[in-house]
Amino acid sequence: MTDRKLLVLASGSPRRLALLEQIGIKPDYLLPSDADETPEKNETPRALAARLARIKAETARRSAERDDEYAGALVLAADTVVAVGRRALPKAELSEEAEQCLRLLSGRAHRVYTGLCLMAPNGAVRQKLVETRVRFKRLSSEEVDDYVASGEWRGKAGGYAIQGLAGSFVVKLVGSYSNVVGLPLYETASLLGGAGYPLRANWSDPLSMAEG
Repeated sequence: MTDRKLLVLASGSPRRLALLEQIGIKPDYLLPSDADETPEKNETPRALAARLARIKAETARRSAERDDEYAGALVLAADTVVAVGRRALPKAELSEEAEQCLRLLSGRAHRVYTGLCLMAPNGAVRQKLVETRVRFKRLSSEEVDDYVASGEWRGKAGGYAIQGLAGSFVVKLVGSYSNVVGLPLYETASLLGGAGYPLRANWSDPLSMAEG
């Protein structure tokens, strides 16, 4: 057993895991949260993303503490919200939801917020909120129908995946691209580095990174 810090990712998202592995970070344990993501009354999308990230981190922290191996681990959580004005769009699960999201986003700008929360075993909590502005082209009915038929939108905030087919819809993006995918890498690395996590431990081991 080494003295290196362990990392628990409070998510089961393949996208977040892939983004972390892109910069050489391999979580030791995944603890997804089933937190209720319903916005509170008059809650802004910014506040929603920050609150859910904190709730996910707290839930995973409690679970990790019940396992001796991970009781001393850092816990990282994130939540991404797509918003038009003060309206938070759903993580689409039904084709009707995806279609509504796309028609709302068509030809206009929207914002993507990701709340980050990192909890240390000593109780220290570090949080960040990252915002990216995105503008979509005006979508034809055929484009909406074809994208909905692709199924790529399922489970995605705002009903689209920028790293996939929907990348062709984006006219302009201001801010972090990885934030729109689901995890802003610069800010995540800054949080982890500030907590003493060895960010570059795997950089000199290409085989280890390739296996991830």
